[in-house]
Amino acid sequence: MASQEHHQPLEDRVVLVTGAARRIGAALVRGVHGQGANVVIHFGNSREAAESLAAELDADRPGSVATVQADLLDPNAPGTLVDEAIRAFSGLDVLINNASTFYPTPVGSIDERVWTDLLGTNLKAPLFLAQAAAPHLRRRNGSIVNMVDIHARHPLPDHPVYNAAKAGLAALTLALAGDLGPEVRVNGIAPGAILWPEGEQDLQAQQTILDQTCLGRTGQAQDIVDCALYLLSAGYVTGQVIAVDGGRSIGW
Repeated sequence: MASQEHHQPLEDRVVLVTGAARRIGAALVRGVHGQGANVVIHFGNSREAAESLAAELDADRPGSVATVQADLLDPNAPGTLVDEAIRAFSGLDVLINNASTFYPTPVGSIDERVWTDLLGTNLKAPLFLAQAAAPHLRRRNGSIVNMVDIHARHPLPDHPVYNAAKAGLAALTLALAGDLGPEVRVNGIAPGAILWPEGEQDLQAQQTILDQTCLGRTGQAQDIVDCALYLLSAGYVTGQVIAVDGGRSIGW
């Protein structure tokens, strides 16, 4: 009897993940790498974390990881990131727009700096990265996954600029699905309470959020990874934004 070779779902595919050194970004990197992908880890300021993650994964599968530093507010960053992915692995199959900035901007405190920062990282960078990647993704019937937020539809108080940026990203996801199809599939994930913001110590506020969540608990980074892996394998799914929020978006 002839032996059957085992092929992993993303074997030899090239995946670029932005904001990939820590937290959900690092979990996404581990998830796609574990399915056989070659991964380009983008980072902004977290060089040590990015290089540590790359070393960990490269030890498991030598030559399967590259790291690239870029400030996503730099107009040259999208082209640089895509070029580095092509240089490292001679192609690009998947773009995961995960990088994000998040902080409150109460009305009365909003200025051009926070507008440029929040719109730049959460909306402008994903658009220009998708544009730079599109020719390569089209050649390989690739995919884009955008990390949106449930607050794109249910605004978070005192975060109007962030809310607007993520709402724009949700709309961009649908627009790109139409404009880049049929060769490229484009989908989004809208997380709920997965990881609390760093430095968040307000236990009462956290409990209020959990009380609004049907499942009554926080999710795990792996829940986001599982959704991303589904979207990367679901060949007839495009133009969708899936809430991974334990039901919070219906439990208001």
